[in-house]
Amino acid sequence: MANCEGRKKEVIAIIGGGISGLLACKYCISKGFDPIVFESESSIGGVWTKTIGSTKLQTPKPVYQFSDFPWPDSVTQVFPDQQMVLEYIESYARHFDLFNHIHFNSKVLSLNFEDSSISGDGEWNLWGGKGKWNVTVQDTRTISPQIQIYQVDFVVVCVGRFSQVPNMPEFPQNKGPEAFEGEVIHSMDYSNMDSSTATNFVKGKQVAVVGFQKSGMDIAMECSTVNGVERPCTVLIRTPHWNLPDYFPWGLNLGYLFLNRFSELMVHKPGEGFLLSLLATILSPLRWAFSKYIESYIKHKHQLAKHGMVPEHSFLNELSSCSVSLVPEGFYERVEEGSIKLIKKAESFGFSKEGIVLEGHATEPIKSDLVILSTGFNGLDNLKHIFESKKYQEFIAGSDDSAAVPLYRECIHPQIPQLAIIGFSESVSNLHTSEIRCRWLGELLDGKFKLPSIKVMEKDIAEWDKYKKRYSYRKYYRRSCIGALHIWYNDQLCKDMGWNPKRKKGLWAEWFEPYGPMDYIG
Repeated sequence: MANCEGRKKEVIAIIGGGISGLLACKYCISKGFDPIVFESESSIGGVWTKTIGSTKLQTPKPVYQFSDFPWPDSVTQVFPDQQMVLEYIESYARHFDLFNHIHFNSKVLSLNFEDSSISGDGEWNLWGGKGKWNVTVQDTRTISPQIQIYQVDFVVVCVGRFSQVPNMPEFPQNKGPEAFEGEVIHSMDYSNMDSSTATNFVKGKQVAVVGFQKSGMDIAMECSTVNGVERPCTVLIRTPHWNLPDYFPWGLNLGYLFLNRFSELMVHKPGEGFLLSLLATILSPLRWAFSKYIESYIKHKHQLAKHGMVPEHSFLNELSSCSVSLVPEGFYERVEEGSIKLIKKAESFGFSKEGIVLEGHATEPIKSDLVILSTGFNGLDNLKHIFESKKYQEFIAGSDDSAAVPLYRECIHPQIPQLAIIGFSESVSNLHTSEIRCRWLGELLDGKFKLPSIKVMEKDIAEWDKYKKRYSYRKYYRRSCIGALHIWYNDQLCKDMGWNPKRKKGLWAEWFEPYGPMDYIG
């Protein structure tokens, strides 16, 4: 690695001005670098800039905050809404003077590495090789888009999982949206509308929403508010979920059940030794009981059995897949009154002239004027195709039997030099996790520690892959998620950086109190 003065001259490009991109920028600056942030839109905030107006935080405010920039006292809500979150993010960027580093309306079209050779001793290449990244950027403000190529030493990709490339279902032959006389859009299109436009768009229409995670529930709530019981919103559900009514099952803080060190003793962990493995096996009945405790609360609060919506998998599977959502307040009251209808659909569906046809069902079509596909995003496709190299695209995709994008510490691909990916892997609080990853990356770029050999990194990735397959719900095992092991994961980053991973005062607090962003101050 170069000496201190030379190192600070290295050019770092950051792709994306969402939370992860801003954090990467802030911690690169703190180490003396002068990063360039390429943001394709005209403002910062990532997914929070184009979110359904009624959307609120999915985690309590104390868990979703910057460790060195707490929420202002003026925000009293436990779950701030979209506008409050966006203002908080913008305040953070102003406070740390990040705007001067951001190139707005600058869409990164591709990344190309000029010399992808890896050093002969099998070490990951940080600065030492001859390689440079060519970042092809399009200025989207002009009628005739201008293209510029930036040559940089290191790239931090912060494009995230939930934007740009919608995940579209596959339809039976001749039963796609073209067979439908109504309109079909993706939830991304709905989110791009302002509140009044969205209201007018759904008003007076028979709306069907496909999907039962956060955006699907939020859209259904908004449609039911506009149209009421006269034109109920139909929600098609393939997979029921253990969506939370709140974070206090039967009056106990969820964090004391699943977000402290003791709870992680009940889970088999990547790289654990014999004693920890034995302890996880011994405690497995308690792990089962904790999961059933929360499931019983959710079933009671939402009357899932009455609606035929009891999931087949456990709450631990849900948490380990990062697919837990907070149900909008009053959602099941709308179901009871009839302004929202829940239909558990088949594995596949198609369209007829009148509406949606469930494959394998002899029922009449679900008559609709508008169908909104809340079917998520193809974040992997978006991430993969930012690379020009087919080889790098294959590296990102991983093997067919791998559980997720193969990243060491969920940040570094061992075979792609001079590049990090932040924000693609999820946790129970993505802001908190992105922050500690960016701190870790800043220390790495500053030479405070070195990565192990490629072979060792690949072995560690395989261990995490094994864990994800073991605990994630099978339909979501391809999602990169550390939800049920976020403390164990943070411990590894802390040890790399030379920090004490035990962040609390006192034995009881260390083992039984929930961990959060403020435990990692300083």
